[in-house]
Amino acid sequence: MEDVKKRKIEEASGNGEEILTYSEDHLRSLLDPLAKPQLVDLLAKLGSQYPSIAEEIKGVASADPVHRKLFVRGLAWNTSSDTLRAAFSEHGEIEEGAVIYDKASGKSRGYGFITYKYMESTQHALRAPSKLIDGRLAVCNLACEGLSGTSATLDLTQRKLYIGGLSPNVTSEMLLHFFGRHGDIEEGSVAYDKDTNESRGFGFVTYRTVEAAKKAIDDPQKTLGGRNIIVKLADSHKGRTVQSQLPPAMVPMALPLAAGYPQPGKAHAGATPVGYGYPQTVAAYPDSSYPSPPTAPYQAQSQIPYPYYIGKQ
Repeated sequence: MEDVKKRKIEEASGNGEEILTYSEDHLRSLLDPLAKPQLVDLLAKLGSQYPSIAEEIKGVASADPVHRKLFVRGLAWNTSSDTLRAAFSEHGEIEEGAVIYDKASGKSRGYGFITYKYMESTQHALRAPSKLIDGRLAVCNLACEGLSGTSATLDLTQRKLYIGGLSPNVTSEMLLHFFGRHGDIEEGSVAYDKDTNESRGFGFVTYRTVEAAKKAIDDPQKTLGGRNIIVKLADSHKGRTVQSQLPPAMVPMALPLAAGYPQPGKAHAGATPVGYGYPQTVAAYPDSSYPSPPTAPYQAQSQIPYPYYIGKQ
């Protein structure tokens, strides 16, 4: 109890003021009920006034690599780990950085990771998450956020455009320059073949705002590289309209019918049937040990077309 309430009273030099020093346990009891925003404001204020506290905050924050590791996607197939590190080294000292390759083929999977030594470098890189590397606009975000960090938002379907009909000589730089007049681009590139690294004749552009994407779609000037190009929402290009599944086509089969069961297309010459059974001329399964089904008495019910009935059986 004395440790919790312990106070060390010292005389301040010159003015006789008392400086109260609380024990760590006592301070914890005071901080524990506070909400996170209150703690953040408190530490920020103390860090700005006392450099030693600021260094302590920096050390704790940088100790966890979660705050220092970036996920970089949209890399060109020929981008190496050295190129990736060189592109991000402008923001600070890099502790680790590599492109991820497929184990079977040995080819790049189009993304990689960068881990800075200090948290401030990571924050600096995130201020400009889009970076042109080897002709492609790569995008980075905190690795702990995955794909939800930058573009995976609710309005992504209204910001991402499909660009079709591209000439083979149109590069990603040309594509980004052409569409950059409508607004800031978050991500964009020509689609290249993994094996030949040649253009596949289309690409994608993701704007930061929905308004910029609408301007690009409504722009009547859609000529790039000497060709008329297609500009539309990437989501609509997928053809996501789901068609109802149709049952397999059933071919009508003319099978002999039991007496008393009217055959389609033919008049029934006999009297009104009072009962009917299963078709007697249909062969049973080989070596079947199942007994024949009993004949059910006739009950008034809706007629089922015979080919459909056979198909269901």
